[in-house]
Amino acid sequence: MTDHANPYRILLRAHKDPLRVASAEATLRQDLIGGNTGNLVFSQSVRRLLSTEQAQITTGIFRHPPDRINADFDHLVIPLANAFRPTYADRLDRLSELLEQLTIPVTVVGVGAQASLGGRRRDAEVLDRAVSRFVRAALRKSPTIGVRGEFTLDYLNSLGFGADEVEVIGCPSMFMYGPDLKITRKVDALTPESPIALNISPYVAALGPISLDHAERYPNLIYQAQNWQTLELMINGTYPMREGAKMLTTGVPVTLDHPLIRQNRVRFFLDPRTWFEHLAQYDFSFGTRIHGNIAALLAGTPALVLAHDSRTLELAQYHRIPHRKITDLPERPDAAELYAEADWEPLNAGHAERWETFAAFLDRHRLRHVYRPGESAERFDAELAAADFPPPVETLMGADPERLYALKRRAASGPRRKPKLLRIDRDAGELSVSWRVAARRLRRVLRRSGS
Repeated sequence: MTDHANPYRILLRAHKDPLRVASAEATLRQDLIGGNTGNLVFSQSVRRLLSTEQAQITTGIFRHPPDRINADFDHLVIPLANAFRPTYADRLDRLSELLEQLTIPVTVVGVGAQASLGGRRRDAEVLDRAVSRFVRAALRKSPTIGVRGEFTLDYLNSLGFGADEVEVIGCPSMFMYGPDLKITRKVDALTPESPIALNISPYVAALGPISLDHAERYPNLIYQAQNWQTLELMINGTYPMREGAKMLTTGVPVTLDHPLIRQNRVRFFLDPRTWFEHLAQYDFSFGTRIHGNIAALLAGTPALVLAHDSRTLELAQYHRIPHRKITDLPERPDAAELYAEADWEPLNAGHAERWETFAAFLDRHRLRHVYRPGESAERFDAELAAADFPPPVETLMGADPERLYALKRRAASGPRRKPKLLRIDRDAGELSVSWRVAARRLRRVLRRSGS
């Protein structure tokens, strides 16, 4: 691999630079997590790995015009997650339009296709066109494209891309610390008092009963929330109705009366570093969030994935992360049994080899990394350690009275705006959903009528 000139200017696609400090309100308002904090894990991993002495890394989501990117940068790096899905097709087209105008090298890292556990894909024709265009555009600027696993490899093969153009490299998040990753049990067995981290995809209905059951059986279980809608719920007491209405009957934590919310047993971390530090305190992590469980593994905590679609399954299979298909769970799954049956040795045994595959991919793309001889991540790690990140977001159920009264005063003195969200209140198991604006209008009508 030929060394680059110093500095080597890299533009890295990321919703938030790992060193940026932002409040919960700013994170929500500016969507600094890209909808899900799992995105921060793999983007931080790539940022750390590429932070060599030569590298000058700029993060962003490509609002620069193509001619500016060509002039100001030497390499474009695009870490992606489950981007090959119908709801992402328009964004893929926008990325393709950008890539088609670039003259600098491009590297796509860890992209995956999304389908059901059975491999069924929706809107295949539209998606296939968008994916084919994107991959062709990327390959014009790079030797290969790096995908998550065999499912995505087979999908791209079916679109006509050959084995010499597509490499299975897994997810870069698993290589945050290069070849160094070893998971060992912290305890022989879980007990009702064990500290357990639960991660949830609220749209997976099976997690409703699991969350309710485990909230009761394990008092030290904490829900590690990741999606922006739950952040909205924790900050403002509302969950976006378009998503929330469909979930109300499943029992997932999208309302203020869910026991995990009501008992302040939910945390929302805005930055991977503080998240890892917190997860290191648990004996076990499990749930449907692939990066929530990878975050636990990076913190040294044993984790198990409840795979609910192809994207979570193929990553768990490639990295040999212990997993169970959501469709194969017993009627009443138990964290203690999942922990007892899990085996992390295959993950440990194959990690170094998988790292070598990933490192070779970076070499082919002429990207230096911090685990090459003469390089180190010390500078990045020191800057990350010095960052004054905010604490995790908690619900107001755990707030002290002074904070609640301060919030009340601020709300009373602030401008009154028409609410954009439905407020969800549930009393005695009955759902009451009402528009605040409609309620005010109704009161005015009643006053006029003398009622």
